[in-house]
Amino acid sequence: MQADLIIVGAGMVGSALALALQDQGLEILLVDGSPLSVKPFDPQAAFEPRVSALSVASQRILERLGVWEGIAARRVCPYGEMQVWDGSGTGQIHFSAASVHAESLGHIVENRVVQDALLERLHDSSIGLLPGARLEQLRRSGEGWLLSLNDGRELRAPLVIAADGANSAVRRLAGCATREWDYLHHAIVTSVRCAKPHQATAWQRFTDDGPLAFLPLAGPAGEHWCSIVWSVTPAEAERLMALDDACFRRALGFAFEHRLGEVLQADPRLCIPLRQRHAKRYVEDGLALIGDAAHSIHPLAGQGVNLGFLDVAVLAEVLLHAMQRGERLSDVKVLSRYERRRMPHNLAMMAAMEGFERLFQADPLPVRWLRNSGLNWVDDLPEAKALFVRQALGLSGDLPELARV
Repeated sequence: MQADLIIVGAGMVGSALALALQDQGLEILLVDGSPLSVKPFDPQAAFEPRVSALSVASQRILERLGVWEGIAARRVCPYGEMQVWDGSGTGQIHFSAASVHAESLGHIVENRVVQDALLERLHDSSIGLLPGARLEQLRRSGEGWLLSLNDGRELRAPLVIAADGANSAVRRLAGCATREWDYLHHAIVTSVRCAKPHQATAWQRFTDDGPLAFLPLAGPAGEHWCSIVWSVTPAEAERLMALDDACFRRALGFAFEHRLGEVLQADPRLCIPLRQRHAKRYVEDGLALIGDAAHSIHPLAGQGVNLGFLDVAVLAEVLLHAMQRGERLSDVKVLSRYERRRMPHNLAMMAAMEGFERLFQADPLPVRWLRNSGLNWVDDLPEAKALFVRQALGLSGDLPELARV
């Protein structure tokens, strides 16, 4: 089977790229090991444990791809405030969308909701979908690539895009080098019902073990639901995962200082080891890495998928402009334009998250004093906070066309 472009991985990022390149005269194949089926949405169903904090830039991209309407029709929770404080001191800082005259800072959305809305659009498109197909071999063939799938099929294309996640098979089979290290932390994620309203606010407390986030969800009327991401050491994660439901809820409420009252209910928990990866190169001749296949960061600020959607918007822009100029899309000189625009931004975000994580894990008393004083000092600087808010909105720097107003 021959195509102009093969995207391996039909998660949120890979699906978005396929939609961004549709109807441009390209024969596109989207390969994924899952069934690529859309489940009917049940508004009474439990929340999916994995959620994303979609930025305004990501929302704009999804709107232009015709996907946002399907997301909003399912379940989404806008948030306009962010409250961050140091659980080991007195430092705190508050961010507000109103400070930059924005309607919201972003939306908390279950990953499954985003995925299903994307799949709906894909099934209505001319993009070739290959569900239940896992990549087993990848090798150079002539001026392109030969991909061998688990069911014996072989695919050929001059350009392959790796969108198959942090443990990318494409990246491994192509021999792309990465820098990676273990955070020595695990993230416990689940959904919880609290006694008090979340106030459309994203809450984050830095504890001695790691950051704890309560992210607002759109629960049933009269119920106050949040998604939690609790970063702790592996030993503490093992202890917390072994607790029964009542004991876990008590431990969680204590760690969160009961800011939203008692934790009344908790869904089943997931425990995810945290590891940072960054590919040394995003591209080579006929190959590009996007999303978590290129970079995975600490979930501290929920920026991972937002970086991925910006990768999509920039790569699509680069490829479409190259088509207009009659250039070969698989040429590394073309693909390097994407890398030059995205790598510095991604590295800066990764460095910022790493810096935050290390700063709040520091134990020496002088560092704690500086940390708390710094938080309170910045909280009194509206211009500095507004700069941070614009970063969180994803509306600063080199914005691709899909993310612009």
